[in-house]
Amino acid sequence: MSEFARKLVTWQREHGRHDLPWQGGRDPYRIWLSEIMLQQTQVETVIPYYLRFLERFPDVAALAAAPVEDVMALWSGLGYYARARNLHRAAQQVVERHGGQFPGSAVEIETLPGIGRSTAAAIAAFAHDERAPILDGNVKRVLCRVFGIEGFPGEKAVENRLWALAESLLPARGVGTYIQAQMDLGATVCTRGKPACARCPLHDDCVARRDGRTAELPAARPKKVVPRRSVRVAVILHEGRVLLERRPPAGIWGGLLALPEIPDAAADVTAWADAALGVECADAQPLAPLTHAFTHFVLDMQPLRLEARRTHAAAMEPGHAWQPLATLADAALPTPVRRILGALAAPDLFSA
Repeated sequence: MSEFARKLVTWQREHGRHDLPWQGGRDPYRIWLSEIMLQQTQVETVIPYYLRFLERFPDVAALAAAPVEDVMALWSGLGYYARARNLHRAAQQVVERHGGQFPGSAVEIETLPGIGRSTAAAIAAFAHDERAPILDGNVKRVLCRVFGIEGFPGEKAVENRLWALAESLLPARGVGTYIQAQMDLGATVCTRGKPACARCPLHDDCVARRDGRTAELPAARPKKVVPRRSVRVAVILHEGRVLLERRPPAGIWGGLLALPEIPDAAADVTAWADAALGVECADAQPLAPLTHAFTHFVLDMQPLRLEARRTHAAAMEPGHAWQPLATLADAALPTPVRRILGALAAPDLFSA
């Protein structure tokens, strides 16, 4: 075992995390679910979602058999919704192509939707102790600092170098413990903001600490102008219900329920609602605007409240439906929509 791996494993046994809900077992389904939820999301945020998900979908067969709308509803608020759609598709593939048995090797696992090389390796290591390196954000940060790796880790040349380094550091045995140690160190000690270098088991070996460059390594993503998009959305209310539309499977908020988007060309919003949605409304009243940042752009939302006087169900476009305000807490809503509607219903309905 390399000195790097030995120090990490020793540290993990005493100082690492051992009581997370997905730890302590080898069920690949539970490990997979946790790894997908933890992508781009903090542990504290994931735990309640993970527990609710397991209660509703205790195994891969239950997840595969569920309507995708139920999956999206439980995921609502966790963000990065493509993860939920891929999770559902992958469960169906496990049932259809693997007889309900989760694949055993990292190579096979990586063929499932939404699973990349690093995630596949983590699942295989935790479930089967397969010897394969991972390279998530925490591991990249640790390697860049300890070994003084220059350049943005997202660049292909830098990433290739990191993969080679991660491979060379793997211990011959106990890979699951070693990988957990890498994750724990990056999440709790070698953090992006204020790393606790004095508590780090690699303190004496770290190039970034030695040279006073912990704030510089790893190198930041090259800056670019983030585009903005403005949109008006209709908050159409009628007898304690709100009109929602099911978003297409692809694109932002794919498969979720959202507020109807008002076309830029619709100068008369009430006329648009009557013609496009089959709803005769009173004058539109602006609500508080909202800004939501996605990974690649910023969305400025201007909600307009309309009270429906009369509805024409036959004229309503497919995919639109009335949702009682009292049931919105359980609906598959993106976070900005939940915030907008939270002002119109009891606040405790939107505390999740």
